[in-house]
Amino acid sequence: MARLAITAALSLATLLIQGVTGQTWCGKNYMASQSPVAPGGQFPVPAVSTQPLLALRCAPVIKPYLPEDTSTLAGFLIDAPITFSQVQGASPIDLPTHGALGELVVTVNVNGRTLAKGPVAVNASKAELPFSLKNLKPQATPFDVECSAAYTTHGKPQTFTAKTTLSYLPSPPDGRSVTKMDLRTGALLAKPATGKGGAYETVFPVGFYTNFGGYLASNLSLVDEIKEQGFTVIHPIPTFDNLTALVQVIERMEQVGIYLMYDMRWTYMNSSAVTEEVNRVKNSPALLLWYTGDEPDGTSDPLDATSTTYDLIYSLDGYHPVSLVLNCENYFWPEYTAGTDIVMQDTYMVGINAEFSTVWNTSCTPDYGDCGCDNCKGEFEDISTRMDEFAQRRFVEGWELSKAMWTVPQGFGADSYWNREPTGKEFVVQSVLAINHGALGVVSWNAPTTADITTSAADLSKSLTVMKDFILNPHATFAHVESARVDVGLWSVGGRTLVLATNLNYATARFDLSHVHGLALKALVARQVLDSGAKLHGHVVELESVGTGGFILGI
Repeated sequence: MARLAITAALSLATLLIQGVTGQTWCGKNYMASQSPVAPGGQFPVPAVSTQPLLALRCAPVIKPYLPEDTSTLAGFLIDAPITFSQVQGASPIDLPTHGALGELVVTVNVNGRTLAKGPVAVNASKAELPFSLKNLKPQATPFDVECSAAYTTHGKPQTFTAKTTLSYLPSPPDGRSVTKMDLRTGALLAKPATGKGGAYETVFPVGFYTNFGGYLASNLSLVDEIKEQGFTVIHPIPTFDNLTALVQVIERMEQVGIYLMYDMRWTYMNSSAVTEEVNRVKNSPALLLWYTGDEPDGTSDPLDATSTTYDLIYSLDGYHPVSLVLNCENYFWPEYTAGTDIVMQDTYMVGINAEFSTVWNTSCTPDYGDCGCDNCKGEFEDISTRMDEFAQRRFVEGWELSKAMWTVPQGFGADSYWNREPTGKEFVVQSVLAINHGALGVVSWNAPTTADITTSAADLSKSLTVMKDFILNPHATFAHVESARVDVGLWSVGGRTLVLATNLNYATARFDLSHVHGLALKALVARQVLDSGAKLHGHVVELESVGTGGFILGI
């Protein structure tokens, strides 16, 4: 979501209601009457090892599994990267001095019983070991899993271990939806939101945090309109004081078949309220996922708040993932991210003064101030930098197989810190730049927004119904290229490649596909699936100022 700035008129009482522990943002003082104080909470840089380390990680392929999955083999994912950083779970490994690194023999045990065993190459990523669910009985709580890897070099045996959990739930009550996560990619899998049957399909959520009171609550036809525009998810913004209207909105979402992202930002630290809300909504076939902390790092919520609520939600439901958004660039990231399956970032860089707060009349530094975008430079790269930092921290914490990343593009402005609204093309740049850096969902703050942004966002959403077959495909190979501030993501499946190129410049730019091996020939057979100011001429992508294009190359 997003905060539209705590204004100077905001009273201390309001701050306390919102859970702000003192007048800070991201742990920083920001008022002219306050002095700079180091905020703390910075993500620790892993120490460097002088010898190679193996960081064994494992996770189930799907979360959760259900009895309906017993007819096919399930699986565990194994990561076995070699690193020289002392990341979570990394242990020294004695590698051969010459030749191939060889293989690990990985064993996966549940309750002392072997479920899977097989060879995994050293330095492998997302290797799969199959197993049968028929050897387990579904239960409401996750199974504790231990993965061990045996490795022998120079005649010396070595053993490495990692722990994870396996969710194998009983079949849900009739009518309740299930959202699975494919941990090979982080993608969501869901049946149609109507609840009228259908197969699981990948979902690439695109939509808006959408005003509830005075908007959705008073005009149900807006739900129909949002669906017709091509969006896949609605994130109503609480409070939901009118429960009758809330039920009507959700029922209309079920009728038209659009997914619900349910927001508990104001209540997520109140266990009684969370229990009531989860039990009220969990049986809706439109429910895609839960949303708890809304910038909890900005307001310095208790460090265990998101994890406490995460555990509570899973005890009440377990069939839908949990999400939250972080606003700060680097403030107690692992503590807040521990309590989510999907971590979102909302880097609002359009129209800011990154060095001086126009709201507080103070400077902005790593230790002081609030300019509306934490530790930003006011350029598109703020988004890709934030995404890359999140991805690196996931790896350090050992969460690269278990947590996905989404993005919250800026869909507002001309207010507070932001002197203007983004254009539609800038909205697409924000979104595609984040996708190229790992985002698997796009939910913007906020609707209603400008007609230009709405149209561009709808075009992006419709294009993703095609592009998701590449981006969310577990068999895709991915490459990333940057050239003169043109950011390009390349997903290849079989003989075809999705090229998603976005121009960060406020001037025209070109990207020559011949710079990437094999793409010039593929470009002879091309189909454009996204046009936000880009065309393909031969093997050269021509991009307008802040233009973006998506092309499927090859047969």
